[in-house]
Amino acid sequence: MIFRQLFDEASCTLTYLIADPESHEALLIDPVNSGLQHYLQLLEQYNLVLKYSLETHVHADHITASGLLREKTNTLTGIGSRCDALAADLQLQHGDQLSLGPYFIQVLATPGHTAGSVSYLLEDKVFTGDSLLINGCGRTDFQSGDAGTLYDSITQKLFTLPDETLVYPGHDYKGYRVSCIGQEKAINPRLAGISRAAFITIMQTLDLPKPGMLDTAVPANRSLGIEALPHG
Repeated sequence: MIFRQLFDEASCTLTYLIADPESHEALLIDPVNSGLQHYLQLLEQYNLVLKYSLETHVHADHITASGLLREKTNTLTGIGSRCDALAADLQLQHGDQLSLGPYFIQVLATPGHTAGSVSYLLEDKVFTGDSLLINGCGRTDFQSGDAGTLYDSITQKLFTLPDETLVYPGHDYKGYRVSCIGQEKAINPRLAGISRAAFITIMQTLDLPKPGMLDTAVPANRSLGIEALPHG
């Protein structure tokens, strides 16, 4: 398996390139529009065909590259069916499976950060978007977010995975790059030993500033980022 973790400094977004070297099929998770040329170069470097460009949710802090990748490569775009991003080819639901060469990616509905958030499970790796971060979790105060729902998603879906499952989040602001389910269960300060009621209180009192790109990024990303950029 080819696996590359890519980092966008402007938004602290982690993007993932995964590919099967035998079939040459590849996928990207949470691509950022500023990384478009780099993604295309990697596909050429490894002689890959981009089969899927997947989103974990409608992002509020950057513009996705999924729409541009579809124009350049004919990839299938995918996002959770509750994200209201009808431009995506695949409206994904919990339990859906996507094939990539001999591998299968399982879709896990993990709402709470947003109503349509999903995670992707591939063998011993889970790509959690903003649902579960390393030593944290995504905020729940916009895009139909709900703290109780997020707690349930994490504890009843993600935390039921084997402890050794590697956690690859959609963002990190402190230089972390990978964790595991066992570690997050044991030491995540928002979740370890925290009751559902206490978690809701924590999330309701964060008092975070509004994301700077919220009003621009959310509508643009519902159109896979195409409307945010000039055509030509």
